[in-house]
Amino acid sequence: MASWQVQDAKARFSEFLDATLEQGPQIVTRRGVKAAVLVPIEEWNRLQNAARPSLKALLLAPEGRAENLIAAPRTGTTRTSETRRLRRRAVLKF
Repeated sequence: MASWQVQDAKARFSEFLDATLEQGPQIVTRRGVKAAVLVPIEEWNRLQNAARPSLKALLLAPEGRAENLIAAPRTGTTRTSETRRLRRRAVLKF
């Protein structure tokens, strides 16, 4: 990945954009520290599709969210994992 100083990227933006489209992601540095990356739109779309779903998407999903259930504590009887009763986790209050 090529690296550009921010002042060079600003002054030669067309060249910066062309390099991104031809060679792939380009790093922008500010005072020698990596600050940003310019990526082609195809790669950005691929990364967005591969990312985890947002909180909004999770809350609006039609399927249930069973990961909030935990096994009830055992009370001396032996139960198989299939017959174990489940209860909701306690809600944390702030």
